[in-house]
Amino acid sequence: MSPRGWTGRQVAGAVALVVLSVAVTRDAWADMLDTALRDEESSHILLVPLVAGWLFWVRRRRVRFCAPRGQLLGPLLMAAGWAVHVAGDLMLLRLAWHLGAVVVCVGAAVCVLGTSLLLRFAPALLVLAFLAPVPGRVRQAVALPLQGATAESTRVVLECLGAPVSRAGNVLVLGGNEVMIAEACNGLRMAVALALVSVAFAFGTTLRPGIRLLVLALSPLLAILFNVVRLVPAVWLFGESPGPTADAFHTLSGWVMPPVAFLSMLGVLRALKWARVPVTPYVLAHGG
Repeated sequence: MSPRGWTGRQVAGAVALVVLSVAVTRDAWADMLDTALRDEESSHILLVPLVAGWLFWVRRRRVRFCAPRGQLLGPLLMAAGWAVHVAGDLMLLRLAWHLGAVVVCVGAAVCVLGTSLLLRFAPALLVLAFLAPVPGRVRQAVALPLQGATAESTRVVLECLGAPVSRAGNVLVLGGNEVMIAEACNGLRMAVALALVSVAFAFGTTLRPGIRLLVLALSPLLAILFNVVRLVPAVWLFGESPGPTADAFHTLSGWVMPPVAFLSMLGVLRALKWARVPVTPYVLAHGG
């Protein structure tokens, strides 16, 4: 017998129903995976299972409070997700097509495991929305301002370090070589990846509600900050010795920066706790 009345048969049924829902909407799931592997700007999709898994893991003790009740919401979610999925396909709305498939999958789990799972593990389930690739128009609207802010911030840091750098739009000139910000470090890619990191940190650690909201609100600034940390050495490499080394650093740093950002946030949290800054709930902070 599983916690709160779950049986092995129920858990197996939930897994089977989720697998079946993915099979029914397999074209959308295959497209999400193909986009993640093919399009560098959507490679953050590969981080979503890790973040969702982390958020499930840190909440694993809540399973004992989840009872298989309220399954009626499951079919309603599946029906709504299917309607959005089909409408997205007919109207060529790729985002709706993808998100509908994700909602169908979540509804399949709720059909067997109940609404308590949906409520107690909401952050992990909401993160699944990041599986849908960002639409082109949204991508341009977000990426361009981020690239401009990142370019200016990078120029200032490089000048402070004594590098002879100049800027023309989103192009930095260093060592006689022009370096396009989008080439060295795409703003949107890092912004979405670091938004995922911010969600993982905000809901994966014990924080006061106000601090949690602050972390989420500051995620765009955190994206620029860590983007600049990555971009300063990248621009220097592209400017001084463009070639395989710079390209390799660009690729490697793109995957290294999200875990570095997460560990940095954990370090700041530990420092604040050491300084007795009230960032955790009162009872936990005082051992009550």
